Amino acid sequence: MSKTFVVILTTLFILISCATSPLGRTQFKLMSDGELNTMGTEAFSQIKQKTPLEKSSRINRYVNCVTDAVLLVSNSPIKNWEVVVFRDKSANAFAIPGGKIGVHTGLLKITKTQEQLAAVLGHEIAHVLADHSNERVSQELALQQGFNVAQALGNVQSPGGQKMMGLLGLGAQVGLILPYSRSHESEADEMGLYLMAKAGFDPRESIRLWENMGQGSGEQPPEFFSTHPAHETRINRLNKNMNRAMQFYQKAKASGKNPRCRL
Repeated sequence: MSKTFVVILTTLFILISCATSPLGRTQFKLMSDGELNTMGTEAFSQIKQKTPLEKSSRINRYVNCVTDAVLLVSNSPIKNWEVVVFRDKSANAFAIPGGKIGVHTGLLKITKTQEQLAAVLGHEIAHVLADHSNERVSQELALQQGFNVAQALGNVQSPGGQKMMGLLGLGAQVGLILPYSRSHESEADEMGLYLMAKAGFDPRESIRLWENMGQGSGEQPPEFFSTHPAHETRINRLNKNMNRAMQFYQKAKASGKNPRCRL
């Protein structure tokens, strides 16, 4: 295959694969929803096999209560999400294509209220709703010209397949660590803020969440060297969008949305 043909084909991919995120940002996506959902479902199955599950009905009921409230207002095309609580001390949660959500028990020590947990879950669900995984995988495919990497998609156990699993945001659990970009994180922060407010959770608690995160994470590396925004940057952007979030919150409360999830 000639280099000229590869360039032409890549250009055509770019021209036909542009999309727009829920917040109006131009996106580059090559993967189909079916392909991403299959990858996410298989990766989630691997995680469930390798990570202990939390058996407490009280904890599972609490996490599902908050998650269900957020999903109810998400307008997600995925109708049947799977929520699993993992017994893991790290303060982490994730949502991946295919409607899979994982919450580590360590996160419940950082999120002091149902609102703070809703802020995290809203953020993670926003990553899926905005197709951030598709963007990340598509960028990698484009860089690799798509052909040799695409062969790995059918076999997640192969080195290439493991890399694709890493691109879904699952980190060292199943593949290469490659976090979301700062633009993805900022977009998920804003979308998650609106989701929690629409569900009837006080969006102002998102600020307290990141204050908790800052206290629990120790010294954070400089923002320039990280794909994640600094805690202070996140808090400033959340405050910038708080007026709109409060409008959603007040409308939700007026309509009777009043989540009562208790741990």
